[in-house]
Amino acid sequence: MAKKAEAKRAATKVDEAQPAADAISIDRIAAETIRVPIVGTTPLIVHRFSEKAKRIMLDGMIGRKTPKMPKDPEAEYEASRYLLADGKSDGFPVVAFKLATIGGARFYGKNQVTMTGLRQFLFFHGEIGADGQMLAPIEGEPHMREDVVRVGRGQADLRYRAEFVDWRTVLRVTYVTSALTRSSVLSLIDAGGMGVGVGEWRPEKSGQNGTYQIDEEREIEVVD
Repeated sequence: MAKKAEAKRAATKVDEAQPAADAISIDRIAAETIRVPIVGTTPLIVHRFSEKAKRIMLDGMIGRKTPKMPKDPEAEYEASRYLLADGKSDGFPVVAFKLATIGGARFYGKNQVTMTGLRQFLFFHGEIGADGQMLAPIEGEPHMREDVVRVGRGQADLRYRAEFVDWRTVLRVTYVTSALTRSSVLSLIDAGGMGVGVGEWRPEKSGQNGTYQIDEEREIEVVD
């Protein structure tokens, strides 16, 4: 009796291992990761949402009056920077480059590629920053930029932010190869860099800063 039961269990395992003739077969999604060097074509202006700005916003929400403090240009400048985990090196949110690349689809028309599809087919990787954000390391020396801005009821105020006149970085991008070719990804990165940009006063926001292009002096690397 025991031998019959064992033989039945063995037959069942064989049946489970052999898929039915009408079973659906789904292959794994094919993807490729590349490292794309880019170089800025106009200055990059960064403006991180500082802890002071968060505190002022919270005070307004809970009805607490924020004590007025003397303006500190140096502190405001330092607070505008995105720093890597070492607390010294500069970076910039990789999500901004992804959004710029997706926005580049506008240059090609709806029949070629959709922005909704690109959100699912493109993935941008970075390093964890000091505040937990994923950042692309920025090569370049920042300096303090002073701008007159309008706040509240048209009142003028001074803002101090970090600016990179000459800058570059490397974007690590994973894309679905069944949906996009490598050349298409590169074209979209270039288009986003030209017409959308990143940072403050970029083309997408009626400015002309934060534009970039693929750096032809450096090679594009295939990671896997």
